[in-house]
Amino acid sequence: QVQLVESGGGLVQPGGSLRLSCDASGTIFSINNMGWYRQAPGKERELVAVIASGGRINYGDSVKGRFSVSRDKNTVRLQMNSLKPEDTAVYYCRVQCAQTPISYPTNYWGKGTPVTVSS
Repeated sequence: QVQLVESGGGLVQPGGSLRLSCDASGTIFSINNMGWYRQAPGKERELVAVIASGGRINYGDSVKGRFSVSRDKNTVRLQMNSLKPEDTAVYYCRVQCAQTPISYPTNYWGKGTPVTVSS
């Protein structure tokens, strides 16, 4: 099994910053993509940022220039700057990994960490 533990969410004022972290543990042979998605109340889950094992990064349009994703071994982080009220959502970590050399890569999701941007 693979476990994902997210941390760093909370309440912040508009214009502020937060940093989220997600640690993957368990039976992991290799990790492909690591990233973050978010879901606001009444909306569908959307891409925030994904970083591939080779370093290629994709950002959602609404966070480009404000958010930065990075990874180190089994940890993926999301630095969020210039936060806006519309960034309020539950943020989910997603890691695509294989548990053995012959396993097909599978997506695993964290339980989510809430981020609220409000004055």
